[in-house]
Amino acid sequence: MALEDKKDQLAGKAKEKEGQVTGDKSREAQGKGEQAAAKVKDTVKDAKDSVKDKLEETKDKLKKKS
Repeated sequence: MALEDKKDQLAGKAKEKEGQVTGDKSREAQGKGEQAAAKVKDTVKDAKDSVKDKLEETKDKLKKKS
């Protein structure tokens, strides 16, 4: 997980806990949403990196065949 995503996830967790302690359901939900968004961003970055790696592998294989 990228540092920025981890920071966002921790901030979301803090907001969630704040909401639980104060009884503020809206703040709790906001925190959960921020955590989910950070996880999605991380997953998308991982997928992007995986696609890049596969493209490089394919390029290398095509160059070897030429």
